[in-house]
Amino acid sequence: MATALQDPPVEERTGPAEASRSPRALRYLTLALAALLLLGVGWTAATLVAGRAPGENSPEAGFARDMSRHHAQAVEMAMVAYANGQDPAIRQIGYDMALTQQGQIGQMQRWLQEWNLLPTGSRPAMEWMPDGITVDNNGLMPGMATREQITQLHEAQGAEVDRIFIELMIKHHIGGVHMADGVLKASDRPEVARMAEAMKLSQQKEINELRKLQQASS
Repeated sequence: MATALQDPPVEERTGPAEASRSPRALRYLTLALAALLLLGVGWTAATLVAGRAPGENSPEAGFARDMSRHHAQAVEMAMVAYANGQDPAIRQIGYDMALTQQGQIGQMQRWLQEWNLLPTGSRPAMEWMPDGITVDNNGLMPGMATREQITQLHEAQGAEVDRIFIELMIKHHIGGVHMADGVLKASDRPEVARMAEAMKLSQQKEINELRKLQQASS
């Protein structure tokens, strides 16, 4: 699958300013994200186990719904970093992150379809978490940025894009890892466990990379 995706911009051919702001490059990423979402719908049918599907109020359903929303914000921020970031490393991280998390959204939405559940439910966000942690005073799940912070990222330029993205995404990923840990405690479904473990691995790796870039720029 990876070979079908457009490679990220190459500095030697375009230069950092042109590569980071190329509408054509951003269009390629948008198309790739759409393709991954469609492919994700087909990936998980073979992974579902036999037996009773998770119910409306199950931790699996809560995780799939809440993490899809959580991931959607990460994809939005990652696309801004890919399009407008100054550091090539930040643009690469944004590119990889957007593709990975959009694919995972597709898989989680497929679960809900297979379980005959709607993409959204009636229960409050994070109510499924075993440790009782819910949303904050802004109604946001752990690590999520406010709309004001997202707007600030969209409006930033140059190195300020990199700085804001690193700061917001480290916090966002820490919250995502916490949610993955929560469903690993609450669910015994193999496909959910595999997804949660993959999320933890990739997000912790990106946290470490972002912290190194943050230290290097300080």
